[in-house]
Amino acid sequence: MSRRPGHVTTGPYAPPVPRATLTVTSADGARLHAEVHGPKDAPAVVLAHGWTCSTAFWAPVVRELAAEHKVVVYDQRGHGRSPAAGPAGHSTHALADDLVAVLDATLLPDERAVLGGHSMGGMTIMAAAGRPQLRERAAAALLCSTGMADLPAESRVFPLRSPQGRRRAHRLMLHSRAPLGPVSPLAKRALKYATMGPGATAEQIEACARIVHACPPGVRARWGRVLAGLELTGGVGGLELPTAVLAGTADRLTPLVHARRLASVLPDCLGLTELPGRGHMTPVEDPGAVAGRLRELVGDHLRPAGTGAAESATAEVPHSTRQKKERTA
Repeated sequence: MSRRPGHVTTGPYAPPVPRATLTVTSADGARLHAEVHGPKDAPAVVLAHGWTCSTAFWAPVVRELAAEHKVVVYDQRGHGRSPAAGPAGHSTHALADDLVAVLDATLLPDERAVLGGHSMGGMTIMAAAGRPQLRERAAAALLCSTGMADLPAESRVFPLRSPQGRRRAHRLMLHSRAPLGPVSPLAKRALKYATMGPGATAEQIEACARIVHACPPGVRARWGRVLAGLELTGGVGGLELPTAVLAGTADRLTPLVHARRLASVLPDCLGLTELPGRGHMTPVEDPGAVAGRLRELVGDHLRPAGTGAAESATAEVPHSTRQKKERTA
C-alpha cells in the first residue's frame, strides 16, 4: 500500500505549485529544499516554518500572498524535502546559518525581504539576530506563535500545577522518539488538543496532522532537544529591525506569556496581535490574519515594486537575490 503524502493534496491547505525550486547549501554543507512563488519583481517575503512542519505548512499563507508578492519558503534541515543533518547539525546556530543561506540564494544582491517565522521558524529569526546578512537583507519581521526561552516550563500541553513537573513532562515530550503512527481520528484529536484552538476545522486539523506525522521521529527528537534547552534572550535584544509579534490566545505549546515577553524586550516592536481562540498553528488556523500582518509589513517597510532593487529583480531564481528592509507597523 502506498504511503500518503506528507500534506493534503487538494483544497486551500494544499501546497500551491512553485514558480521555481532550488537546493540551497548551508555553511556546514547541509542541503535545504527551497521554493519561490509569485512574480519575480514583486516585494519579497521569506517564511520559515516550525518544529515538525514543512513548506506545506505555509500553503494557505502563500496562496494569500503570491499574487502580489515573491514568496520564498524552505524546509528546515531534516524536515520536508531537506535531508537530515548529523548529530552536530542541530542547534540554533545551524538554524541561523540556514536562514542566511536561503536569503543569499533566493534574493537579488540589493533586495530585501520581510521575514516571517512560525514557532521554531521565529526562533530561527531570533537566532540570526546578530548576523550582518540579516541586517542587510531583512526589512522587517513577523514572529508567530513562538518564544525565546524556557519553553518546557511555560507550555500547557500538560497542565500540571508545579513548574518543575511541567518542565519535566514537556521535556519528555520534546525529547520523545516515539513514532506518531498513522493519521487516525485519535491522533487528530490529540494533535488538535496540543496544538490548535477549539475552533479549528476538520480540514485544518487534517492538514496539520499530515504534515506533523510526516516528520521522522529522530528529526523530531533532535530538534525537540534544541527547543527544550532554548535560550535566545540575549539574541532577541539584538534583533534591531521592526518586528511584529502574533499569537493565539489558546496556544498551549507557546502560551501567550511568550509573545508578551517578546513584545516587551524587542528593540523595535511594532505591537502584539492576539488572535482570540486560536492555538499554536496560527498560519493554518488564521492564514488571513497572518498574511494580512505580513502584507502590512511589506507595505510599510519595502520599497514599491518598480523602483531601485525591485526593478532589477529579473535574474533567474537559483542565483543570489535580495530585497530591502524598512519598517512595519
